Amino acid sequence: MVKSEKNESDHIKITKKLLISSILPNVDFDGWSSVSFNQAIIDAGVDIGLAKQVAPRGAIDLAVAFHQQGDQLMIASYNKYDFSNLKYSEKVTQLIKSRIKATEIHKEAIRKSMSLFALPPNINEGGQLIWKTADTIWNTLGDTSTDSNWYTKRTTLSAVYSSTVLFWLGDESEDAIDTWNFLERRIQNVMAIEKTKAKIKNTPLGRSMVDFFDLIKKPSNDHKSSFPGYKS
Repeated sequence: MVKSEKNESDHIKITKKLLISSILPNVDFDGWSSVSFNQAIIDAGVDIGLAKQVAPRGAIDLAVAFHQQGDQLMIASYNKYDFSNLKYSEKVTQLIKSRIKATEIHKEAIRKSMSLFALPPNINEGGQLIWKTADTIWNTLGDTSTDSNWYTKRTTLSAVYSSTVLFWLGDESEDAIDTWNFLERRIQNVMAIEKTKAKIKNTPLGRSMVDFFDLIKKPSNDHKSSFPGYKS
């Protein structure tokens, strides 16, 4: 019984990857729509019933899976190299670079994804995906924060990542050099803020604020299902 369930799960994963690769060329012209989804089913040669099982909501489910696939490719790319000698901020920069480069050949599909998740019905889910990317980056770097820093780190990185992607979408510089310069400036801004926060912590008011925010703890694994980026 266990073996059968595993095979079914693997089959669904393979089918999802096949549908993603099949829909991407169509997204460039028709966006993440029912038209591109139906064409992907035909191009992939997948049974329509199975396709509906893999992506019940159609194209939007494949857009979500495409983003999640990018997160996985980011980790795989980052782990190929030894960044142990880099500063923490430099490691964050490398991961964001890896995340963008992981799907850079599908730039138009990413542009269409940003438009899709900017729509009112989808904006919450789009925010969850960005949050999960930021969370994946911090977890990859071995983040051990359990207090309010757990939230602030992911909130700040979500803003840096999303703004960098938006800049990259309009970047026409060679090898996206303008984007990487933009990213480095954003990281420098964050580091400057962290230094300011460290100075404030050394003041009486700052220490009292730290004591208050230290009461805030990161969500437990049992409660993450309803937290941004952890939608079941």
